Amino acid sequence: MSKNIIEYWDPGHGVDTAGKCSPDRSLLEYKKARELVKDIVAKRRAMGYDARILVPEETDVPLSERCRRVNETCNKVGKDKVIVISVHCNAAGSDGKWKTAGGWCVYTSPGQTKADILATDIWNAANECLKPYIDRFPILKEQGAYDKKQVPIRADWSDGDPDYEARFYILMHTQCPAVLTESLFQDNKADVDFLLSPEGHKAIVDLHVAGVEKYVTSI
Repeated sequence: MSKNIIEYWDPGHGVDTAGKCSPDRSLLEYKKARELVKDIVAKRRAMGYDARILVPEETDVPLSERCRRVNETCNKVGKDKVIVISVHCNAAGSDGKWKTAGGWCVYTSPGQTKADILATDIWNAANECLKPYIDRFPILKEQGAYDKKQVPIRADWSDGDPDYEARFYILMHTQCPAVLTESLFQDNKADVDFLLSPEGHKAIVDLHVAGVEKYVTSI
């Protein structure tokens, strides 16, 4: 077990980023991400870990500044003693209309790094903590909430693990293991309803807490 890992929890986007919301504006990504991160960090701290909110501001702090904050800590304590988890909600479009894409997934940078292990641990936790969402998914799919290609827990197994790979700035420019989660779709009505429910909020919080717990207790 390693309780000397510093966990940076990054709430994606800020209040001044246009378009990051559900079509009816019932869900604002900057707000939901901050609510999730606040509760995740509170749980991790209660478990005795050094969990920190990377961006306490509501404004859209530049990605370069986010990475600078992380790397400053990496330079002080060592990059193997820091991790980053960036928490987002996904979207299938930018036209302000409801879509039929849905599901949860996690991203790492290209190649095999410790971030892949972290991502897999969170992905496995998602399969457990999102069981209410997973169970309802085929029913809602039958009702037209999701198109036929959709699955509740998305994965890309092309390189042997479930994370998607992307050159997102926060993943590419931090020295330590970093992952980015996309917790359902903000332009899918069924996903938004789940995210805004107490049950859904708790499930998303719990999967992040459980996934990171698995990672830090096994390194």
